[in-house]
Amino acid sequence: MDFDFSDDQEMLRDSVRKWVAKGYDAERRRRIVQAGGFSREAWRELADLGLTGLFVPEAHGGMGFGPTDAMVVMEELGRGLVLEPYAQGALVAGGVLSACASQPAIDGWLGRIAGGDALVVLAHQERGARYRIAHVETAAKAAGDGWTLSGAKSVVPAGDQADAFIVPARVSGAVDDPAGIALFLVERRAAGVKTRGYGSADGARAAELSLADAPATLLVPAGGPGGGGHAALELAVDIGIAALCAEAVGAMEQLVAVTVEYMNTRKQFGVAIASFQALRHRIADVKMQLELARSMSYFATLKMNEPAAARRRALAQAKYQLGVSMRFVGQQCIQLHGGIGVTDEYIAGHYFKRLTVMELSFGDTLHQLGEVSDRMQDTAGVFA
Repeated sequence: MDFDFSDDQEMLRDSVRKWVAKGYDAERRRRIVQAGGFSREAWRELADLGLTGLFVPEAHGGMGFGPTDAMVVMEELGRGLVLEPYAQGALVAGGVLSACASQPAIDGWLGRIAGGDALVVLAHQERGARYRIAHVETAAKAAGDGWTLSGAKSVVPAGDQADAFIVPARVSGAVDDPAGIALFLVERRAAGVKTRGYGSADGARAAELSLADAPATLLVPAGGPGGGGHAALELAVDIGIAALCAEAVGAMEQLVAVTVEYMNTRKQFGVAIASFQALRHRIADVKMQLELARSMSYFATLKMNEPAAARRRALAQAKYQLGVSMRFVGQQCIQLHGGIGVTDEYIAGHYFKRLTVMELSFGDTLHQLGEVSDRMQDTAGVFA
């Protein structure tokens, strides 16, 4: 199998890497964190690069690219610790609306997403769900020709800055019944919508979302031969996982580079600590975990166009390995730095915080291990 990237993908990588290096350095990132964790100006710059339309078809003003291109972009954004919710606002929103949404929603929102004029994020987490995406308590009621939603969602990326939300809500059935879930679009400024924003542990921005008879547009109805809203929600989560895996690879790669540079300059007993055999063995183990993570990120990306069952299993496998790798690489690199690694002034600690948040996103490592187990069926081994 050929794992080389095309010339267009290398050009895409180069353009994003240059923007990160010149337009999103550590000092600018620090200012954005101090301002609340989200910059509309930085979002506009991503749009000017054409990145917000990556998954949007050309007919709606996008680039019409695929999962591999998204992986290339996310690795570079991870390398630069970009705070803006690009995966949510461009890949998840653009991918789900393009693949699953009703035509009125496509006509009204895809062009705005592609142009960077609208930030639309997925609001699916609920307090009692514990990563189970079929656990939906938010209720949808028909109201004339439309719908209203009532409920609450937690840890919505940049929720108090977004223009609209993709919200799974229940139209029928028990609280864990996948067949009763539909997807809706809710505008942040609509009546009955309240957000409470806060900074997350990695410096980004999130919010609690409250809906009280808030007007909503139906994106994907419940049930149906294609799985309806629940299947579309699974696709949204899998797009998010694949993007997160690639972002984590970029972040780990840069953290390892920072750590190796530190080991080559920090001296103890008159010599660089990189010369100590025990520390060289530890950095070798770190690099092994990085390469395991990279291979599983590739695996996740290559499986994105597979049928839902195969895709879901592959993404659970990938997220499990990435969780193991993120924890190991983050902890080892911080320990190799010593006390300076956790200071706010030094960049290594910020990579560690971001890796920790990513390990807990879209299902933590223990949850994904359970998903892998449930989907193994009669085969043996994670990769069977």
